[in-house]
Amino acid sequence: MKKIIFISLIFASSLFSQSTFEFLKLDASARSAALGGAFTSNTDDVNVLFYNPAAFQLVQENTLSLGFLKHLLDINSGYLSYSPKIKGLGKIGVGLIYTNYGDFEILDEFGYSQGQFTANDIGLLINYSELIRKNLSLGVNAKILYSKIYNYNSTAIAADLGVLYFIPEKQFSVGLSVLNLGKQLDAYYNSYEKLPLDIRLGFSKKLEYTPFRFFLEFVKLNENQNGLTSKFNNFIIGGEIYASNSLTFRFGFNNEKRKEFKVGTTVGTEGFSLGLGLNISGYKFDYGLTSFGKIGLLHRINLTTNL
Repeated sequence: MKKIIFISLIFASSLFSQSTFEFLKLDASARSAALGGAFTSNTDDVNVLFYNPAAFQLVQENTLSLGFLKHLLDINSGYLSYSPKIKGLGKIGVGLIYTNYGDFEILDEFGYSQGQFTANDIGLLINYSELIRKNLSLGVNAKILYSKIYNYNSTAIAADLGVLYFIPEKQFSVGLSVLNLGKQLDAYYNSYEKLPLDIRLGFSKKLEYTPFRFFLEFVKLNENQNGLTSKFNNFIIGGEIYASNSLTFRFGFNNEKRKEFKVGTTVGTEGFSLGLGLNISGYKFDYGLTSFGKIGLLHRINLTTNL
């Protein structure tokens, strides 16, 4: 029975990759997911906390956002981000990520059920950011991570580093972040695993005299590639169309996700995403739809407001 439990353990922790803390790679808001994940250069959303700690400097204080992700199978995730107003401490942010992988059945060597167990991950994030000169900010996140599958658990600590340059009069921004820089403190079994390190570079620009903002982002710049130019194969393109003060349409294309989830040689919708945003009476509602092609669709919602 122990062998079967261990096989279940490996399966649950490898739903998307070989890393224990792969839940950190899930898009942490409906808006960012609708843009394909291109959010490192964002300047007006509290959920940028999960993408670039420096960009959090420009977020309005006392803003709270709650989000939910309906993943494949029985996997669900929840997100929280908050920008409290604390005098004398600069800009502080708080974030929380929670993922539940559903129920797993324990079988003995004869195939008889011996009950069930669950698997879940949780991450707590504290942000500090500062404007060091005009239009230029720096930021850092400190993370505490915990994961449990059956009677096995793992803990880790990590940090995110970020820089953002923003020109308000031109509505242009460029952001660079290093995410999940840390180590596993306690392993599930006997081997320690690396965290999903990700170096991201993003740009955004609102086109003059148009209701359109363009996003371009490069991810996983830290990974070994065949030549310098191939490092930029993992790109994301996104856009927002401001139909009115209350309604925004969004779209995105993530080339990395397309390569990762493409099945066979046929052309499908892998890597494409859509979404919309509604702003009504001080409440912002965001919805994002991400396609994994034949594998399935991911649905995300967010509710954001100023307290």
